[in-house]
Amino acid sequence: MPELPEVEALREFLDAHLVGKEIARVLPAAISVLKTYDPPLGAVEGAEVTGVARHGKFLDIEAGGLHLLIHLARAGWLQWKDVLPSGAPKPGKGPLALRVALTGGDGFDLTEAGTQKRLAVHLVREPADVPGVARLGPDPLAPDFDLAAFAALLKGERRQIKGALRDQSLIAGIGNAYSDEILHVAKTSPFKPTQNLTDEETAALYEAMRDTLTQAVARSHGLAAGRLKAEKKSGLRVHGRTGEPCPVCGDTIREVSFADSSLQYCPTCQTGGKPLADRRLSRLLK
Repeated sequence: MPELPEVEALREFLDAHLVGKEIARVLPAAISVLKTYDPPLGAVEGAEVTGVARHGKFLDIEAGGLHLLIHLARAGWLQWKDVLPSGAPKPGKGPLALRVALTGGDGFDLTEAGTQKRLAVHLVREPADVPGVARLGPDPLAPDFDLAAFAALLKGERRQIKGALRDQSLIAGIGNAYSDEILHVAKTSPFKPTQNLTDEETAALYEAMRDTLTQAVARSHGLAAGRLKAEKKSGLRVHGRTGEPCPVCGDTIREVSFADSSLQYCPTCQTGGKPLADRRLSRLLK
């Protein structure tokens, strides 16, 4: 799933490629992708793109005083094309979900792999008209999001820190992969209750969050959209690396599996050398 660093890189890429250009057509290829009907998609046709913003994991393309909001969900992606295929895309079972064509012949496709169609596009008058944007917590890289603000957010929480970091209404933009990376850098168990964090652990977690995300954004800076997925994967130290040696201590990276996701961690760095119970594996062994 694209998270804050990749979405920020896409924002930067689109800002350079879209602003000042005119939208010719916005063409849905999948019924499920469009989540709004008023204003209609035709309202931005002929409008000039005036800006591209990011709200958590949402991309926001402003044109004609309206906002085209895009959430790529788990399996969505954006593919830029200097020359788009002629003609309207044919609805079907392929990965193409929506096409944005510019008057110059270039533009981009939104695609989504797999059978679970969760990629979402909204055309709205204000970003906050999208419920997912309206409920977002603060951006973890915002200049005013300091340690005191982070500590205040966690103070009222009573749950595992992994879940807190991923909650978009608490902190915007962090998903499964970067929460694993942040917790590894902070040497914190993903199952540690937020209410048990000491002041020192909270400070370490804050620094790990800012450093991990800042470095990931820097690695993605200037990359074409097509290279961002590979860059994300190459920069991850524990997430998606079950069975590999930890780059810090050499211990074997372990995994805990859930119904629709998994987390990775290093026992030596994060849990005092003790493996966490893998609930799915435990059920299989009974």
